[in-house]
Amino acid sequence: MSFKSIDHVLGQLGDRYRAYDQQRSQRLVRAWVEAVGPVVAVQTRPLAIHNDVLRVATSSSAWAQNLVFERQRILVKLNASLSLSLVDIRFSSAQWQEQPRSALNASLQAQLWQQHPSRMTEVVRAVGTQRPETLTDPLQAFQHWGNLMRSRTQNMPFCPRCQCPTPLGELKRWSLCSLCAAKQW
Repeated sequence: MSFKSIDHVLGQLGDRYRAYDQQRSQRLVRAWVEAVGPVVAVQTRPLAIHNDVLRVATSSSAWAQNLVFERQRILVKLNASLSLSLVDIRFSSAQWQEQPRSALNASLQAQLWQQHPSRMTEVVRAVGTQRPETLTDPLQAFQHWGNLMRSRTQNMPFCPRCQCPTPLGELKRWSLCSLCAAKQW
């Protein structure tokens, strides 16, 4: 029987604890996304659980304020999916910038962008022969941009109110372009 140093034993225990803690954090993030949905999950980030209280960073104080009213509903969902006994959730925008974005958060943002009504999915044909990076003259660069915008919008339907070219997703969602829809609210 060989004896191992206390540093070695503590190191192994620390590694096991970190692996368990990381798995627990990943389960919490997945359950968080399921409990609040992808739109809210992009604007929030669970940080830690301390004394059965979950601390969540939000992208702004407005998000923190709005989520305070939803915390009981979120608590019920989290406790059911994680078999925890959380008693409260504290929302704060204070630690939003300190924590790095997770790969899951980036994936959710990409997923939301794919579903955005203003997204144009049609392929834009090449405009001009020069690549925009090689244009050094401001007038040529502006003309290239103008041609590109014209080619993108020439086959778009028009907004019934302002007669501007509008992505099809906006018309399906609001029956107007996003600018006219925002003026209604």
